[in-house]
Amino acid sequence: MSVWAELPFGKNLRDRRFQALAAALLLAGLAIVVPPLPLTRSGVSVLAVVDITGSMNVRDYTRDGRPASRLDITKAALRDLLPELPCGSRLALALFTERRPFLLFAPIEVCADFAPLDGAIAALDWRMAWEGDSRVASGLHRALAMAGELDTDLLFITDGQETPPLPANGIPPFEGKPGSVRGLIVGAGGHALAPIPKFNDRGRETGFYAETDVQQENRFGPPPADAESREGYNPRNAPFGGAAARGEEHLSSVREPHLRALAAQTGLAYAHLDGPDSLRAPLLAAATPRPLPGRLDPRPFLGAAALALVLASFLAGARRARLTPFTPSRMS
Repeated sequence: MSVWAELPFGKNLRDRRFQALAAALLLAGLAIVVPPLPLTRSGVSVLAVVDITGSMNVRDYTRDGRPASRLDITKAALRDLLPELPCGSRLALALFTERRPFLLFAPIEVCADFAPLDGAIAALDWRMAWEGDSRVASGLHRALAMAGELDTDLLFITDGQETPPLPANGIPPFEGKPGSVRGLIVGAGGHALAPIPKFNDRGRETGFYAETDVQQENRFGPPPADAESREGYNPRNAPFGGAAARGEEHLSSVREPHLRALAAQTGLAYAHLDGPDSLRAPLLAAATPRPLPGRLDPRPFLGAAALALVLASFLAGARRARLTPFTPSRMS
């Protein structure tokens, strides 16, 4: 038999409950004196620009078994994205309509300012638009300049439908440096043509746009290659032909080839918005990883471990007391 076993407290040293309580005391002491540990992780800084033009009201998504508009799914995707970003990441929010973005607020931290960020995204509405046009290429170019000024990456969400349509010479030239601002263009909407809801001046839906309600062709600039074969063509007086333009601009789908061309022109990545949970992976893949100095505080973990050991010790003691048979004492 060892010397320790012969000591009065030798039995206590071998007792598992005593060992657990001693370990809990040690962990509790460490929880008091251990400082937070420095930690570096990667985050992002993003300017999110949301298209709020009329075609974003097209209901070609489904959510909870009901039709949902492109704008509704965009808002849901941004709100789902916020808690997925590492704390320390920053987000700025802007609207797009006509030909330029309008900044709502500069980048703010996604954890400390989660509530105002979430509320601002939830409040986005097509009625905030100040013009009816949707010159997507021009808006994207200006959004890139804005992101550069804010020192952020860009998240540009749109269905890509240009209103009025692009001229025959295609997308306008990009005056910036491709790739100087990283980011992601997200195409919102289904791939099948769908009608665009029409609203009156009080914001009430009155039906859908018809072919005659929408400009079907952009007749500024040089005429298209097939102009000479059109009825009523006159190189001076009717370079686009004499008949009214026909087309499908009153219907809408995600203009994916156009958005991919814009992504190639500007050096951005492209992804389709498949649903509310489809933003995180493509955004983190396209954005610039930014080191975020932080701290890891081990004290809550140490305190929780100490508490768990104390509870386990008392539960083991109670269980032992239940299993020990009661022996009545004899009275002399």
